[in-house]
Amino acid sequence: MVSGEHGIGMTKLQFLAPEAVDAFLTYKQQIDPNGHFNQNKLLAGADLQQAYTPSLRLLEQEALILEASELGDLNTAIKDCLRCGKCKSVCTTHVPRANLLYSPRNKILATGLMIEAFLYEEQTRRGISLRHFEEMNDVADHCTVCHRCLPPCPVNIDFGEVTVKMRSILKNYGKRNFNLIKWASLQFLNVTTPLTIKVMRKGMLQWGYLAQRLAYRVAKQLHLLNQRPKATTGKMAIPAQVINFVKKPMPSDLPKQPMRALLGLEDHTIVPIVRDAAKVNQDSEAVFYFPGCGSERLFSQIGLATLAMLYELGTETVLSPGYLCCGYPQNANGDTDKGKQISTANQVLFHRVANTLNYMDIKTVIVSCGTCMDQLLHYQFQQIFPGCRLLDIHEYLMEKGLSLDNGDKYLYHDPCHTPMKTYPPLQVASQLMGKEVLLSDRCCGEAGTFAIARPDIATQVRFRKQEELQQGVNSCQPAKILTSCPACLQGLSRYRDDIGVESDYIVVELARKRLGEKWQGEFLEKVNRGGIERVLL
Repeated sequence: MVSGEHGIGMTKLQFLAPEAVDAFLTYKQQIDPNGHFNQNKLLAGADLQQAYTPSLRLLEQEALILEASELGDLNTAIKDCLRCGKCKSVCTTHVPRANLLYSPRNKILATGLMIEAFLYEEQTRRGISLRHFEEMNDVADHCTVCHRCLPPCPVNIDFGEVTVKMRSILKNYGKRNFNLIKWASLQFLNVTTPLTIKVMRKGMLQWGYLAQRLAYRVAKQLHLLNQRPKATTGKMAIPAQVINFVKKPMPSDLPKQPMRALLGLEDHTIVPIVRDAAKVNQDSEAVFYFPGCGSERLFSQIGLATLAMLYELGTETVLSPGYLCCGYPQNANGDTDKGKQISTANQVLFHRVANTLNYMDIKTVIVSCGTCMDQLLHYQFQQIFPGCRLLDIHEYLMEKGLSLDNGDKYLYHDPCHTPMKTYPPLQVASQLMGKEVLLSDRCCGEAGTFAIARPDIATQVRFRKQEELQQGVNSCQPAKILTSCPACLQGLSRYRDDIGVESDYIVVELARKRLGEKWQGEFLEKVNRGGIERVLL
């Protein structure tokens, strides 16, 4: 009953029975007759005003600091953690044979310690140690923002959102670790002028990917690639980062030009409407298609296949004007101001499009990318196209009854940011392919800029994914591995040398099987013969 910091303290004295207090006072008088121990704390009449309690006084200061800083939001996001560990088995970066340290539970513990360190140094005016920023960078780097930890969490902590908040804090303090390749990638997504995109695409994607593949072949010849991934705590040395960067080759079959360049639709003052005049009638549906960066700048065949399938269905497809990014990559990397700027500008532009095309009844907004879907869910499209819905292209094609009739078997990799929100993704893939499609679980390791910013962590993630892929290939001998995310298409293509199976997009496979191997050239020829209406914005 003798109390200290974690026992029956002065705050609980008033709730004790009188006989318990009397027994304690008798005992205390025997062992501490001069009242040295806990002076004035556990005696009758004692209250909080009669004693100096540092922890409670500091708590008041901490509350003020948390309320006035971004640390308060960070603390609120993690404070309910039960330390149950249910997040560990699903976490992308928790790979026991490569890295045990960075499950969401462990990262929450580390985040709590960092917040305490910040508060202590803020109160004592010692100045915040740079080491704390390094530790926060380390925790923030060990996350793909896949949100897999949210479903099993009993208190609904989404450490993906916590990671984004940490990156934002680091960005605002100017302490986010700089990575040249990641910075260049984000600049490529930020620019909208056709010439700049063409130059950056040539230098970064075509020449850069070629150099990476050459380095991969050299490292393979030197037997540097078959090592088990090593655990990471903090940054790896530069030589180790280089080896991890070239462990999986970049895709070699990138399209030569972006989708808009192929269609001649790079003018941002024009709203293109793609349709087959022979099939369009009064009952034809009108949709608005937002391709996103991955489907038009990186893998243009995705955007073309989407337009081609909508064209074949007799749908009128309104294409967003000019090169646009949804803003998700900027938000995910902590640059929330830039992400908000892009999102706001896009919504204003789409309102202008809706006013210009007010004679069209657009009831569906189509996307072909999961991160675009996640970002566009915040765009308030109901106010832009009243009564509309957001739908992935594959869900739309399934609703229209499209299905293949062939004997090929497929594996399906469901992206961490799945674009299919209305129907179960595996059901959509199976129905479109005409037979059951098996699921290949786990993250592919690409995760946007994650694989180029922290190739050492990406190697750990890929270690687990490759086992899943190999198991799926051995069980069903698939013709291809299908996905519905441009970044995942790039990530999956990097396993080709190891598992011997090609990867592709569902809608691209549909176009190839239904329209023939030469579908791209034939579609471009058809739409360029009067299949595109250009409306001045």
